[in-house]
Amino acid sequence: MGLLDILLGRTKPVAPDLDQLFALPSAAVTLEAAAGFTPTGTGAVCFASVEGGAFAQTNREIQALLDADAERGGPPVELRQDAYGYSWLVSCRTPAELPALVNDLHAVNSAMEVNGFGPQLLCSVAAFQDARGRRLGLVYLYKRGTFYPFAPLAGAGERRDTARELQVRAMLADDLRVEQDLGRWFPIWGAPGL
Repeated sequence: MGLLDILLGRTKPVAPDLDQLFALPSAAVTLEAAAGFTPTGTGAVCFASVEGGAFAQTNREIQALLDADAERGGPPVELRQDAYGYSWLVSCRTPAELPALVNDLHAVNSAMEVNGFGPQLLCSVAAFQDARGRRLGLVYLYKRGTFYPFAPLAGAGERRDTARELQVRAMLADDLRVEQDLGRWFPIWGAPGL
């Protein structure tokens, strides 16, 4: 970062820290105790698809890695496309298997990064739900190395519960590296599990 960058207000991008994903199980304990939200067992990694053989090969390797777990009794993994053209690699486990789900998310992110496709990674999300059926996603922003909560309102179109999101941010401040810039708390409409 040079003097010109400093004068123009540019900042050095934050390096992704995939190990932050391993903080999700302890954050889940806090979230359940403070707000009654428990894991649903669904998680996903969102990425922008790229044309080309190398990207297709990386996707096949990731799928094979996670499918091997499915052959040993783990969950099936599914590749989905959303209405916005992004790809989601979805893992569905039991709610009690949050650590295994985190391992799945970490494996996908790591494989994409190692194969040079880190810039295509957008986010990872772990889904939660309370006793009233309200949904909440803890979203990891790959390019920022931070988390934020996303709470879509059920049956209300594309509306979110920002008050709940801010409450969850306060609850998890000691457990997760929470994204401070609220402008980066992007809605992830139609995300798997939400």
